[in-house]
Amino acid sequence: MKIRKLVIPAAGYGTRFLPFTKSIPKEMLPVVDRPVIQYIVEEAVEAGIEQIILITGYSKRAIEDYFDYNLELEYLLERSGKLAQRQMIRDLSDVAHFVYIRQKEQLGNGHAILQARDVVGDEPFAVMWGDEVYKGKPSKLQQMIDAYEKYKAPILFAMQRTGEGDYDKYGYAKISKDMGDGVFKVEQVIEKPGKEYAPSPYATISASIVTPDIFPILENQKPGKGGEIYLADAVNALAQKKPVYIKEGKKLKYFDCGNKLEYLKAVVEFALERQDLGEDFRNYLQTIV
Repeated sequence: MKIRKLVIPAAGYGTRFLPFTKSIPKEMLPVVDRPVIQYIVEEAVEAGIEQIILITGYSKRAIEDYFDYNLELEYLLERSGKLAQRQMIRDLSDVAHFVYIRQKEQLGNGHAILQARDVVGDEPFAVMWGDEVYKGKPSKLQQMIDAYEKYKAPILFAMQRTGEGDYDKYGYAKISKDMGDGVFKVEQVIEKPGKEYAPSPYATISASIVTPDIFPILENQKPGKGGEIYLADAVNALAQKKPVYIKEGKKLKYFDCGNKLEYLKAVVEFALERQDLGEDFRNYLQTIV
């Protein structure tokens, strides 16, 4: 079955970016002139996603407004003869079918995904986090969808991460079989194992494709660390019943925009690629190096 739906958990508080995130969602952090969430949505649509399911909270109204029509602004742009800009913001709203679900309590990313159960229905779906972007082609999601179409099983996205701080930041995959072409069968994912206990160099980050049989597991799952329900725990339980794989990302550069330094790197790199800004910005950077 084709992957048509994407769930984006976006109800977190974004405490790493306080005070900015006191009133503005971290997903709305601008990378040049587009928020992080737009890059994620555009990647999804390019990979064939038709429906975007955003799991939001009471403080995330700005995301809903961003992907909605703004008729007053459209009218003003049309009156001013700025037809290209008017079309740009209209196309943004029409790029996919958006569904918004409120997560009334912040009980973990697995709990957030469980909120999408009725909308997802009985079909496989993708999950991507709302504060991470990538550079490179084919996109992260496209690589995962290609792997899913071959194996018809849950696919986790992974990249080799061997930095000192990475082992206490990501979950690492314990691999039982190399399937070739950067795909590995997974025995389990060990969250934040520390360098000494990491079972492989493959950190599972940013995205996954899961099947609807994850929902009963999430529904009956006991809370883990911090009293939260984690997707990784549910995936481990699923791996005891059916094959689960990781797909190693190829030719991609990853930016965790929930991290201040990584966010700044993303702004610089995406700005340098812009035809309208890149050359002037590069010249400016050379004056301050």
